[in-house]
Amino acid sequence: MKQLTTINDPIYIKPATELAADRFFKRYIRDERDLPFVYLTLKITFTLWPLAILLYIPGLNNWMWWTAAIAYQFLNNVTFKGPFGLMLHCTSHRVFFDRKYQFLNHYLPWVIGPLFGQTPETYYSHHIGMHHPENNMPEDESSTMAYRRDSFRGFLHYLGSFFFAGIYHLATYLFRKKRKNLLMRSVRGELLFILACVGLSFINFPATFVVFILPFIISRIIMMVGNWAQHAFICPADPDNPYKNSITCINTKYNHKCWNDGYHISHHDKPSMHWTEHPVYFKKTLGLYIENDTIVYDGIHFLHVWLWLMTKRYDLLARHFVDIGGKFRSEEEVIAFLRARTRPILTVPQPAMAAA
Repeated sequence: MKQLTTINDPIYIKPATELAADRFFKRYIRDERDLPFVYLTLKITFTLWPLAILLYIPGLNNWMWWTAAIAYQFLNNVTFKGPFGLMLHCTSHRVFFDRKYQFLNHYLPWVIGPLFGQTPETYYSHHIGMHHPENNMPEDESSTMAYRRDSFRGFLHYLGSFFFAGIYHLATYLFRKKRKNLLMRSVRGELLFILACVGLSFINFPATFVVFILPFIISRIIMMVGNWAQHAFICPADPDNPYKNSITCINTKYNHKCWNDGYHISHHDKPSMHWTEHPVYFKKTLGLYIENDTIVYDGIHFLHVWLWLMTKRYDLLARHFVDIGGKFRSEEEVIAFLRARTRPILTVPQPAMAAA
């Protein structure tokens, strides 16, 4: 169990000197704080795409092909997957490029995204069109509420449902809610990606597997691991409250690499908040965190949370738990509190006026 001290997660500090490249790119983007996204996009473009093209070259000798394949997988899944995924997340909530250059906003989901297994525009439709409006409640087709969230068997069921029927569930939700534009965009992106993989497999299956199929499989798993951990601890009496159905991870390298993604509570509270503002907002609204018995971890991120839940290492979770309001006397009390928040929630509490 930890006490809240300093916070070392990234915030925006205006540079004392400005590079010529910065001035050039700032003309195209809506927010100068997103300049790191420009440079990340360029790095990905000029590393992954050349490697992807190289893998499709006929007659490439064996050692060169395998060298390119290993380099591609390492850069894709180790170096860039987290930063890209959360850049896509941030630019889904806040438009990246200025309105005059609107066409450039298609570059991430349509040109870069498929390299990471992100089918074009389905992420946006799912995350913006369903997950945030429903806030992990039962109508959210990726809701964790009905599962025992420290059960690996439960997680496999959750993953399987998303992996094999996720687009169907999303489409039926969007149809039910009459969000026809998002429905068309999500289904179109999913189908085009699948058809492209099928067509490219006839040309060169090994290259297609390395470039598109394997990253797709890994991305779908990672997304569900993340969502499960982010919404693993839910207060059964108030499951619609973002301070009680999500968690925050502070003081972790993950926040430096992935644009403060650990601040999931304030993200649900203020979805359009810029990623650099979360640490400041956290300190400013600390009273709300105390009032709502919020779960905050120090020094770990969502993968730790998921792994320790799957192995029922509540002792490790309690060790990194931040006792913000000084309400817990021991780690045993913290463990009991955390266990109570991972139980399945099969009925949704009704508001007092509705019940009357």
